[in-house]
Amino acid sequence: MSSPSSSGNGQYDEYYKIRHSAAHVMAQAVLERFPDAKIAIGPPIKDGFYYDFDLGRDADGNLRTFTPEDLEAIEKRMRQIIAGRHPFIKRVVSAEEARALFADQPYKLELIDGLAAGGTDEYGEKVEGAVEISTYRHDTFEDLCRGPHVEHTGQIPADGFKLLQVAGAYWRGDERRPMLQRIYGTAWKNRKELEAYLRRLEEAKQRDHRKLGRELDLFSTNHEMIGGGLILWHPRGALMRHLIEEHSKRMHLEGGYQFVYTPHIGRSVLWETSGHLSFYRESMYAPIEIEGQQYYLKPMNCPFHVHIYKSDVRSYRDLPMRLAEWGTVYRFERSGTLHGLTRVRGFTQDDAHLFCAPEQMPAEIDKVLAFSLSLLRDFGFEQFAMYLSTRPPKRVGEEEKWDAAEAALLAAIQRTGLPYDIHEGDGAFYGPKIDIYVTDALERPWQLSTIQFDFNLPERFDLTYIGPDGAQHRPYMIHRALLGSIERFFGVLIEHYGGIFPVWLTPVQVQVIPITSDQNEYAHQVAARLKAAGLRVVVDDSDDRMNAKIRNAQLQKIPYMLVLGAQEMAAGTVNVRLRSGERVGAMTVEDFIARAQDDIARRVVI
Repeated sequence: MSSPSSSGNGQYDEYYKIRHSAAHVMAQAVLERFPDAKIAIGPPIKDGFYYDFDLGRDADGNLRTFTPEDLEAIEKRMRQIIAGRHPFIKRVVSAEEARALFADQPYKLELIDGLAAGGTDEYGEKVEGAVEISTYRHDTFEDLCRGPHVEHTGQIPADGFKLLQVAGAYWRGDERRPMLQRIYGTAWKNRKELEAYLRRLEEAKQRDHRKLGRELDLFSTNHEMIGGGLILWHPRGALMRHLIEEHSKRMHLEGGYQFVYTPHIGRSVLWETSGHLSFYRESMYAPIEIEGQQYYLKPMNCPFHVHIYKSDVRSYRDLPMRLAEWGTVYRFERSGTLHGLTRVRGFTQDDAHLFCAPEQMPAEIDKVLAFSLSLLRDFGFEQFAMYLSTRPPKRVGEEEKWDAAEAALLAAIQRTGLPYDIHEGDGAFYGPKIDIYVTDALERPWQLSTIQFDFNLPERFDLTYIGPDGAQHRPYMIHRALLGSIERFFGVLIEHYGGIFPVWLTPVQVQVIPITSDQNEYAHQVAARLKAAGLRVVVDDSDDRMNAKIRNAQLQKIPYMLVLGAQEMAAGTVNVRLRSGERVGAMTVEDFIARAQDDIARRVVI
């Protein structure tokens, strides 16, 4: 089974069908090897697929897990099933038929109950309207599934798939539910594509932000004492965060934004009025009791910004009002879904809310979009794609407002000349939006910026401004986050650069390396001159040999190493090496400072 991963026009591509079908074939092979196993869900995902299994417990009460030998045998059996060219056959069944078919599969029965109730699909995800219950069968295996699949198993390339790893996964991502065994696999059209992907996968492992975060001493987590999804920023990571925020804040000031700060908690009446307790309760933490009143940790900053707007009578002359905050929010995520910096429970958004008159709205959208692209380019991203999500069936706000907002968003996208797609009906109930995706060095897309209209909060909080006619009018409200979550953006940045950051962002830009202790005093004099010029410098005056000092600096991915021996000390120069291993040679301190400052100004990677 899988949830749709389709393009904006609702069509499923060939890779989706291959991976979806490979997941079913894998499940058949597993059940043949482990007849008592219970099956959960098995969706195609980006570049691959997975399937969750409950293998039960052994005689000692320990969870059974897959071994490397199991994966090898499962792969072999999958190729035999593929060779059988078994057709995939769909049938629609009633809830009663489905329960009878999966009577010995408790996870399927739970999913069927959700389907029958009409509020969730076969993966437990919320959907609108009635849900058809269907299955797909090939050979001896049948599963709840809405498809689509390839026509028969022979269309799954036997040399284009591979099982990659086994991981534990809680049922529905809930640590209170059973722990399942998840097999991850990948599938492509041919062996050449598979091998290219495996090479990218190996590179991705080396760039994993969790691995590099430890090696470069940037951040950590402590599940036991602090809790999962809560990030500890170490000095070097915190410095990089400061540099990211400082640059962005300077651009915000230049763009006419005003900074605000808001509390971390608010009374329940705030979240009732905003609608969060009705529509977003499952992602909020339990209330805090204070003097008989219930308070909630904020999942979003917007209701507070609304109240700043509402704190005074606003005139059309005050608009547009652009309120920005690097606000930390808290959202409940199941422990099974947490992932380093990219899926956390507490994070800081570069959040802003724009309040403008209707006639100002198109220009504001243009400015926000141009601002977002400019900011992302400053951090080294050059490939973009945009998605416009339009009005869903259930929505608030007048149709003419939706018309104007969608037209402004689309026109702004088209003026950029960048590729885009339209996701019809995929907008929030309170307004359409643009999502901006960047492509990293490994050709992976990441959703970062969002520009979101909101027709809901101005109504709920009765926002107004006095127009030129002296009458009260309702302003437009636009949410936007450009980098998105600072934590997630930092994780993406680490992986994009593989830890080899542009000089301007690198925590330590220069390491001064005296060859012997005789040069220690000169090394500190050089470091002092570099620091006075604004460079971030450390001196390695340890007892290690020179080659070890250079190797340590390279492992820490420090851009410049200045090696100082007796000759350099006598001449008042520095011997420059780059982290790439390139030897630049002797330079005066002034020349080196000029070179480094130029590299910083141009935001280059060396």
